[in-house]
Amino acid sequence: MDTSDAADDMTPAPQVWPSLRAREARPLIRFLVEAFGFEETVVYGEGDRVDHAQLSWPPGGGVMLGSAREEDADDDCALAPGSFGAYVVTDDPDALCARAKAAGAEIIRELTDTDYGSRDFAARDPEGNRWFFGTYRGEPRKAGGTA
Repeated sequence: MDTSDAADDMTPAPQVWPSLRAREARPLIRFLVEAFGFEETVVYGEGDRVDHAQLSWPPGGGVMLGSAREEDADDDCALAPGSFGAYVVTDDPDALCARAKAAGAEIIRELTDTDYGSRDFAARDPEGNRWFFGTYRGEPRKAGGTA
């Protein structure tokens, strides 16, 4: 796969982008930006409705979200609001936890040092989604482990 064009136009390299639905997407976007430090990259939709939003995580990756809609009830692929969970890597979980608390985030697991060398905390957003933040970046991939 040729990715040379991606580097030229500042489009990020291929990554995993979790997605979620929200009952009140615009307030959730504001919360995720203020409490956790996501960057609002783009939001499409009119009024209170969000058809698509991209919130970028400064070190890389991010999340995509949109408003839950009545027609989602018949969609086997649509996530119910509040059913999302993600682990997000941060270099400074202490500062991020303090920021989240100051913005009113519900901390569901206080800062802790794990037995695998990470420093983590967990929070719940106003929609009920669970966010886990920590320093664990994963283990190196095995040689020859390409997709």
